Amino acid sequence: MTEQNNGLPELSGKVALVTGASRGIGYGIARALVARGDRVVITGRNEDALKEAAETLGADRVIGVAGKAHDEAHQAVAVERAMEAFGRLDYLVNNAGTNPTFGPIADLDLGVARKVFETNVISALGFAQRTWHAWQKDNGGAIVNIASVAGLNASPFVGAYGVSKAAMINLTQQLAHEFAPVARVNSIAPAVVKTKFAAALYENREEEAAAAYPMARLGVPEDIGGAAAFLLSDAAGWITGQTLVVDGGLFLNAGV
Repeated sequence: MTEQNNGLPELSGKVALVTGASRGIGYGIARALVARGDRVVITGRNEDALKEAAETLGADRVIGVAGKAHDEAHQAVAVERAMEAFGRLDYLVNNAGTNPTFGPIADLDLGVARKVFETNVISALGFAQRTWHAWQKDNGGAIVNIASVAGLNASPFVGAYGVSKAAMINLTQQLAHEFAPVARVNSIAPAVVKTKFAAALYENREEEAAAAYPMARLGVPEDIGGAAAFLLSDAAGWITGQTLVVDGGLFLNAGV
């Protein structure tokens, strides 16, 4: 792949929308897509953080749209901006998520549970619907939903988050079935990735946390970025409805 004078690769002609991408996993995914020449729309709640991220990634090919993922008006604006700015929307990455609670699910406030599902599941469906009707229905494309290993097993103290991610995995299968053969839909289930979002799971005890992983380290956003870029490529052209576990071998220890 050749590079332009600004050091970025030549444009691929493809366009992606990545939610929750001002930092962390979403930023890592956006970076991987820009690195191969895609143009990208990133979303997030903080306008200043989005602006900084877009400038760092390359302001000539990345734009930010601030808003809350569960806000339907924001979903509409983000998709519209992608179409207005770039004229197409080949890829969607549903990465925006929340986990505002930590504790037994038996005592979980149902209002909090609704918030988790609105952000982690309903927003993903909303973005998928709008992307489908705006471009993919007639032109094809691919979607990647960022789930979690918490959605594959019981997850003490983050139960609501785990249940929402299990729903996202099933949503992936439902969308994959409905959108085939025009568009592909897959999900990624990461274990603990070193981000501000997951800091409570490893902060001040990273070595201890990493000891549970056969690969002897926690994940980094680039790990998920590479996986997402693969699933959003022609190399994954016969893969749909699947959940790719990216966990540093964590599940190899199950039952030990």
